[in-house]
Amino acid sequence: MDTPVAQYVAASLFAIALLHTFSASQFDRLSRRFPRHSGLFHLLGEVEVVFGFWAIVLIAALALLQGGGAALAYAESRNYTEPLFVFVVMVVAASRPILDAVDRTIGAIARRLPVAQPVALAWLGLSVVPLLGSLITEPAAMTLAALLLAPVAFRRAIPERAKYFALGVLLVNVSIGGTLTAYAAPPVLMVAATWQWDSAFMFTHFGWKAALAVLCNATLAAWMLRPHLAQIHAPTAPAEPDQSDSHSHGHGHPHHAPHAPHVGPVPAIVAAVHIALLAGVVLSAHHPVIFLGLFLLFLGFTQAYARHQSRLILKEALLVAFFLAGLVVLGGMQRWWLQPIVSALEPLALFFGALGLTALTDNAALTYLGSLIDGIAPQAQYMLVAGAVAGGGLTVIANAPNPAGVALLKPGFAGGSVGALGLLLGAGVPTAVAAAAFLAL
Repeated sequence: MDTPVAQYVAASLFAIALLHTFSASQFDRLSRRFPRHSGLFHLLGEVEVVFGFWAIVLIAALALLQGGGAALAYAESRNYTEPLFVFVVMVVAASRPILDAVDRTIGAIARRLPVAQPVALAWLGLSVVPLLGSLITEPAAMTLAALLLAPVAFRRAIPERAKYFALGVLLVNVSIGGTLTAYAAPPVLMVAATWQWDSAFMFTHFGWKAALAVLCNATLAAWMLRPHLAQIHAPTAPAEPDQSDSHSHGHGHPHHAPHAPHVGPVPAIVAAVHIALLAGVVLSAHHPVIFLGLFLLFLGFTQAYARHQSRLILKEALLVAFFLAGLVVLGGMQRWWLQPIVSALEPLALFFGALGLTALTDNAALTYLGSLIDGIAPQAQYMLVAGAVAGGGLTVIANAPNPAGVALLKPGFAGGSVGALGLLLGAGVPTAVAAAAFLAL
């Protein structure tokens, strides 16, 4: 399958997909300029669609070059567990009983902090929730943090510069916040078994440094947002932001449209079942047969107790899964040029090389390629993973949970979309803080 022609075609399509990602907002302008085809341009302007679209083009190109059987064999040889898991955990983690439990907990802590409650909520959403990713996995933490922060720190009235900085902090903090354990961060999962890294190793070598960087980044973001957050009243629940924050394209916050009328608070038993199902999904993250079965139970349970539910974010989660599946298909044929770069670098150069390359490809794919290198030194192992997680907020594709956060928060940005350049600039400072923590501490 990996013939030179196929490799060059795959690399070219990967480059085109990257350019498409950085220019996605231009398609929204084309949709307004050519209203007859606005639907198509708007679809191509969705960042979550980009890699899935070009993955389909790659499969079609392989079918023309090598035949339909070979193209189908390649598509079926990819491992789609991560996209499936992210889809399931997003939907379950964003359900109303889970969000209510998180809201009560975070709200109780926020009321005890010596700052205005919206500022406290923003700080907690950018610090505590990303660090929880080490327990509940990064995709779940990203979903919960985004839904908590959306009505607080990503309102239309807040300046774009501040929102891009907050988004950069969130993405970087989730990327490094999952390194306190050996099972929660995708780039760590790819190497943990091969290099025999357990959770104790992760905490002593990565976790405490990541925690300090997370707290520093969150404090910087809360300070930058403080003048704007101090002027608003704290929302009563993250799942129900103001209708005025939805934008003209109809992509309001996923909980604007209720699944069913809410009748009072969520009963404790209903919340307990949701939490148990979320825990089961997290514990079976590598076994799609199990977590998909639990997801079907979850769907049945939400139908049985619909009066205690909000609308499930099925559309948003499907778009994110489509994005990640496309990345799996396109990224699977980039090994021929990525691995030589990774294997040729000295430890310090490897750190900065990984930090830069993770902006162009999923950091889990990057560390996976590193795990295939025979005899890689322990220092090089550390530098590779540290660089990969530190750069996890630079672009939408840098870390697997990023599309989930962007999909849930983009309604609060101008035009209802997140610009790639704005994200890159917004993530610059928190990335530097994370890099300094991993290199200097």
